[in-house]
Amino acid sequence: MSSTSPTPAYYVVFATVAVLVLRALNEEVREPYMDEPFHVPQAQAYCRGEYWTWDPKITTPPGLYLLSVILKKIFMLKCNLAMLRLTPVLSLLALPITLTPLICYHKRERPPPSLATPPLEAVILASFPIAWFFGFLYYTEVPSLVSVVSTVVLAMQGRHWLAALLGLVSCTFRQNNIVWVLYAYALSQLVYLRFRRAPPNEKLPPKLHDPPALEAGPEDLMWSMLSIPRVLPVILPNFVPYALVLVAFGAFVVWNGGIVLGDKANHIPAFHVPQLYYFVGFAAIFGWPALISTPGGMIALLRGVHVKMFGSRRNTVVTLVASALMCLTIQKFTIQHPFLLSDNRHYTFYIWRRVFLIHPVVPYLLVPGYIACAWAWYLRIGHDQTLLQNLLLPVFLVPTLLPTPLLEPRYFLIPYILLRAQVKDVPLWGLMLEGLWYVGINAVTMWVFLYKERVGVGRFMW
Repeated sequence: MSSTSPTPAYYVVFATVAVLVLRALNEEVREPYMDEPFHVPQAQAYCRGEYWTWDPKITTPPGLYLLSVILKKIFMLKCNLAMLRLTPVLSLLALPITLTPLICYHKRERPPPSLATPPLEAVILASFPIAWFFGFLYYTEVPSLVSVVSTVVLAMQGRHWLAALLGLVSCTFRQNNIVWVLYAYALSQLVYLRFRRAPPNEKLPPKLHDPPALEAGPEDLMWSMLSIPRVLPVILPNFVPYALVLVAFGAFVVWNGGIVLGDKANHIPAFHVPQLYYFVGFAAIFGWPALISTPGGMIALLRGVHVKMFGSRRNTVVTLVASALMCLTIQKFTIQHPFLLSDNRHYTFYIWRRVFLIHPVVPYLLVPGYIACAWAWYLRIGHDQTLLQNLLLPVFLVPTLLPTPLLEPRYFLIPYILLRAQVKDVPLWGLMLEGLWYVGINAVTMWVFLYKERVGVGRFMW
């Protein structure tokens, strides 16, 4: 494909529909909605050059507002609500382009030579319902996602200083992106260690024990941990720029007296273990087309999950013990945040009341499903990955989700995109099914948001 290749029709459709949705949203939602009443006045203050003005109710750093100021100066935009919403929309349009090299790296394919030719899979993944919906409201989610994905891509390319710098920028959108900065470094080093070769006539370099994911057993994890000290001298020099970001972030936490900027009373870190289970279920519900398009189809996937859970006496014992421990954590660490119980403008309000609260036993009945979903994803991404590559995202998921007391789909956006990007062999029929699934959800949720406002309640959203 030459550098002058035309932009694919599906990306043109993606961009056109995004512009039309933004137009409809600006016509129907003429006043700031939900979190926008906090973000919009703050951005307008920055547009006026009032950089020391700050709303104490805002919990995230000013990256979104600074990005709007930059776009204002470049394109001579106004800072009214409609123009400010262009900031996340432009980020949404950039998302397929940003995802392209990430997807290609996982597939070990060369990215297209032109930025204007993202593959179909990148466009479909950029249509993921949470990203799509919040791409039209003045929220931090999509700019944050773009910056994190770009950080991971640069780290995979070995451009660690630039990756660390962009990772620092990502933390100005959401503080917990510091976790994904470290993930970018760790992933890049695992891939480097996996594929590096000794130069001719030189002895073999120290090797990390990291067998293929689907061939590894529990003992391999122990050997992998024991082999890490051997490779530390090789990978530590690349950590220097990320360490500087970590130091800067630590200085911010000390200066701020915590991670959250404002409204600290409603954003107290917690030990919310079930949040990890919710993510696994969320990922399976939204990602089922990618899961069932595995080689051998859904039957092969279900058979593989059954083997992992009950295929031997050891597996059965592990499943039963894990189930008991998960039930215990559900009993001890389930958190019903006041916002979850009171704000009936969010879908999670109804999911919580009509599923989790329908009977006290329901949360425990879901445990086998959580385990099955976790194994399904492990098997799906493990076809061409090593043990540590498969386990890396779950490790970094823990510090991201565990402290968050509120069940909020937006918190699942970045880890889901990073997880789904690891599925390297989705056939065309699987991509089409995934695209239709996302389009259907997006059409319904946006139609409900725009045209089914309820008097006394408001507009429904994720």
